[in-house]
Amino acid sequence: MNIAAHTFLFSVYPYICLAVFLMGSLARFDRDQYTWKSDSSQLLRAGQLRWGSNLFHIGILFLLFGHTVGLLTPHFIYEPFISAQHKQLLAIISGGTAGLICFAGLTLLLHRRIFDPRIRLTSHQTDLAILAILWVQLCLGLLTLPFSFADRADAHTMLRLADWAQRIVTFRPDASGLIAVEWPFKVHIVLGMTVFLLFPFSRLVHVWSGFASVAYLFRPYQLVRSRRLNVPAGHQQPRRKD
Repeated sequence: MNIAAHTFLFSVYPYICLAVFLMGSLARFDRDQYTWKSDSSQLLRAGQLRWGSNLFHIGILFLLFGHTVGLLTPHFIYEPFISAQHKQLLAIISGGTAGLICFAGLTLLLHRRIFDPRIRLTSHQTDLAILAILWVQLCLGLLTLPFSFADRADAHTMLRLADWAQRIVTFRPDASGLIAVEWPFKVHIVLGMTVFLLFPFSRLVHVWSGFASVAYLFRPYQLVRSRRLNVPAGHQQPRRKD
């Protein structure tokens, strides 16, 4: 990969993806709210969906949370509690377990979309495309595990990738120089950013609604008043004429 392409992919492309991700999601919510849904096919066949959906969501939520916290938490914050080497080993074990769970669920969902005739006929092309992209992304993520395990002695790769992510979110232009890692990491990063790029144009937008529903936990109770009339003592409530 030449220097110009490397600089574009790891210093410019992330901002393009994040801008489309945020502005595209807002535009779709404003203009096409009737398409803001998960397009569930549960009515067509629920058995395989139940296993696939549960495994996929458990795994993907853990991976999303783990990647966010692991990459964006500065080293000096967790250094007093856990070393970088132990943190990387923990990430390999927990991330690998969650990745396998997610992979099993996503494989079930993709198989169901492709090989069930009724579901395939009612599926949008974007549904199949986004599932296929996520499946490849999971394969790449699992492929990085042996490289991370081999690097566990000094956690060099993990520290580089975390520093790159933190420079991206803090708008420092020298981020691409840190991506001197093996090719599975590079492809995994680029495809992961591409998922954010495609996010507003797919069924993934329902993820926003899932996070927004957490706000219901902090809403005050709804007061429901009785429809009975408050009749003073000694007075008879008037009867309604039929």
